Amino acid sequence: MTSGLWELVLEGIWTTIQLLVLSSLLAAAVSFTVGIARTRRRWFVRFLAGFYTEVFRGTSALVMIFWVFFVLPLAFGWQLVPLWAGTLALGLTYGAYGSEIVRGALNAVDPAQKEGGIALGFPPAQRMRKILLPQAVPEMIPPFSNLLIELLKGTALVSVMGMGDLAFSGNLVRLALQESAEIYTYVLLIYFVIAFLLTRVMRGLEHRLKAGVR
Repeated sequence: MTSGLWELVLEGIWTTIQLLVLSSLLAAAVSFTVGIARTRRRWFVRFLAGFYTEVFRGTSALVMIFWVFFVLPLAFGWQLVPLWAGTLALGLTYGAYGSEIVRGALNAVDPAQKEGGIALGFPPAQRMRKILLPQAVPEMIPPFSNLLIELLKGTALVSVMGMGDLAFSGNLVRLALQESAEIYTYVLLIYFVIAFLLTRVMRGLEHRLKAGVR
């Protein structure tokens, strides 16, 4: 490939990383907010959190991207740039999956720990912050690692908006060179390298958090 085409691929990698970071931050915020809400005593809070989870978990991420990018402007009269449209659609969608991880990890904490916090007179927010989350978060890391890899692969969906991510850039290079096998092999390898690095980072974070709990 020429230097110009490699430049196009590098720009695609940078766009994919930007989208991954932004959407994962939004997904993490949604995951903890909705996941914790699903453990609350008030039924209305649990109902709203569960309704959100079922809606976004039961719809296609691709259709959600279409909806945010094409339908939202018609409904509300304002247009998001592709990066923010992709971030919003992916973050909300994968946040719904992450909320179930948070809910499951919190419910898996030994009930005696919660009862101990009640006995010490901790209010609910303090029990969550000082007792439940420190024990639950290390158990969330492996499933969150899988979800992060899924989110990385999901970033390829934004190419339908004409956004110059890695998948879109790889397709442009393929059209320029008429070499499908070689180009798509490169793209697969790049995704694999990014995913492998993410897995290493998450595994290191898991060991560090578990050591802190011990």
